[in-house]
Amino acid sequence: MKKITYFFVLLTLVFSCSNDESDRSDELETLNPTTYNTQPLLTKFSGTGLSYEINGNSVIFTTQDLPDHTSPYWDTANALYEEYNGTNPDWNQNPGSIGAQNIVFTISLKPSEAVNKEATSLGPIGIARNGVVFFNQYAAGNNPLTGEINSFDQWLGHPAMTTYHYHVEPTWLTQEFGEDAFLGLLSDGFPIYGPMENGETVTNADLDAYHGHTGVTEDFPDGIYHYHITNEDPYLNGNGYFGTPGNISR
Repeated sequence: MKKITYFFVLLTLVFSCSNDESDRSDELETLNPTTYNTQPLLTKFSGTGLSYEINGNSVIFTTQDLPDHTSPYWDTANALYEEYNGTNPDWNQNPGSIGAQNIVFTISLKPSEAVNKEATSLGPIGIARNGVVFFNQYAAGNNPLTGEINSFDQWLGHPAMTTYHYHVEPTWLTQEFGEDAFLGLLSDGFPIYGPMENGETVTNADLDAYHGHTGVTEDFPDGIYHYHITNEDPYLNGNGYFGTPGNISR
């Protein structure tokens, strides 16, 4: 009888320890979400008035926010000035113009999912690989882009006063690098890709509430969480940053 009793006590201890280890593993996974390393993407950044430096686990971008492509928003004396030649029959130039900025992003090179998600704000929320800033899916006053879209130039960007930016697909970049290419980083450090993946058009239904998902990309064969630009609202970002946003100063 004693041997049987000892056997059951030992068995109970084994299962108890096993369950404790499993609980600890689940707890650690919650406390330490998956982290990625996006430093290899930095070599893809190149633009007028764009520079970056690495500081520990962060990258500091400084950009003049000057597009490397034509636009009717350039001064007419600029070599990149070009009248609107896009496809929008309702195009209407806004009163802004392209001017040099001094925008500094401090972005984590090892982004991970945030426990508490933060909403994006108006103004810069990320940086494209050519140094132009991304804005979210809202026009001034947090209104839909419905009317503002008609002022987007032939590459689907436009200025707010003198701050040129993209709300939607930057077609200059997707034309040059491909519709499935890496386009830039949001302030939380997660990459943005174009509207194609694995030869298919990405739709909002393929993405989560933050307008991203986890999967393999050309740059991350082991997979990474990433955003996609789509051709329908909210275009680039949904209910906020998936990760923790860095600092943006102007």
